[in-house]
Amino acid sequence: MTTTQLPENLIVDFDVYDQTLAMPEDVFQERAAALRAIGPVVYSKAHGGHWIVTRYEEIHQVLRDPETFSSYPNNLVNAGQGKFIPIELDPPEHTFYRQALQPLFSPKRMKELEPRIRDVINELIDDFAARGEAEFISEFAHELPTRVFLALMGWPLEDAEMFTKTTDVALQGIPGGTEEESAKAREDAANQIFGYFGAIVAGVRSGENTSDSLTAQIINTPIEMEDGVRLLTDEELYRMFFLLLIAGLHTVQGSLAWGIIHLANNPGQRQEIVDDPDTIPAAVEEILRIEAAVIAGRRATRDVEIGGVTIAEGEQLIVLLCSANRDGNEFEDPDELRIDRSPNRHLSFGAGPHRCIGSHLARIELKLAMEEIHKRLPDYRLVPEDPPILHATQVRGCIRLPITFTPSA
Repeated sequence: MTTTQLPENLIVDFDVYDQTLAMPEDVFQERAAALRAIGPVVYSKAHGGHWIVTRYEEIHQVLRDPETFSSYPNNLVNAGQGKFIPIELDPPEHTFYRQALQPLFSPKRMKELEPRIRDVINELIDDFAARGEAEFISEFAHELPTRVFLALMGWPLEDAEMFTKTTDVALQGIPGGTEEESAKAREDAANQIFGYFGAIVAGVRSGENTSDSLTAQIINTPIEMEDGVRLLTDEELYRMFFLLLIAGLHTVQGSLAWGIIHLANNPGQRQEIVDDPDTIPAAVEEILRIEAAVIAGRRATRDVEIGGVTIAEGEQLIVLLCSANRDGNEFEDPDELRIDRSPNRHLSFGAGPHRCIGSHLARIELKLAMEEIHKRLPDYRLVPEDPPILHATQVRGCIRLPITFTPSA
């Protein structure tokens, strides 16, 4: 079956970059559920045409089969002006880069960061706890992963605003602008950040920067590649750092926001967390499940049948992880928040060779944030007259989230 032979009901009007999916009211999950009800694989004409995989079984199949479903391009738009490394490389090439990064983001290494992460969390809460109100994104959910990630990489905190702007443009383009305006803005943002990384790399290579940061370790560590052992080139480093920056700043921000939104709307379960902090690890997994941030892209390397349709070689597809996580064939009452859900085989970190390398750090940040928030701000509430503002793209998230709570020290 080709796109010209598709039944009309499989052709859908859906674009993950359409901001009306998220604002003024977030209807992304409703629209994803509607696509899932149509079938496991549907087709959108947006961005030159692409397939959308909607159900758990088929999404899991796609993610675990890199030979058939290439990870390049991962985006429907050219967000990085070239390939993000290593996410847009396929095995065996991908494996070399992955093996180099894996020890740097190991569970043991990330766990060693816990005391500093908890300190950052409490420093942020200290700044607004006595007021009884906060704009949760700018005062906490954005600041926490930004401070942790920049400290880990050894990049100056005073450059955080520039990092935020460039990654926002890479993900969202120019909201309300034309495709051409967004493409130009993404190109400019990539050039700006690559220039910044160029100065960092030059400083380490020249010996001017002698820090033992994660950045320096990546630059100075020889990698066993297909053509022998060598250091990464400047271009490879720029594209790796840009990917780490986007992942480090944006995905945890969204999950922190969704945690507050869903638990504020489920006060009974929030009280369970307040009464018994041991419930938090499972609650974190449920928050990750109920709102997956990432919508990954793939390209068919051969003609392949999946979900009752034939995808032709070279055709693009996206996998809606948030839809997989609400598939009733995998999860009981999938639209309900259940902080004690078990088993919970969500796909928010992906699956297969491209499974999120930063998942250990993300879980630690979310767990510690949930502990301190429910200890210090246990009765947080949303503000009905100033509701959350979310955004759609291939990395969904929250832009603004006002909350109130009983003031505390």
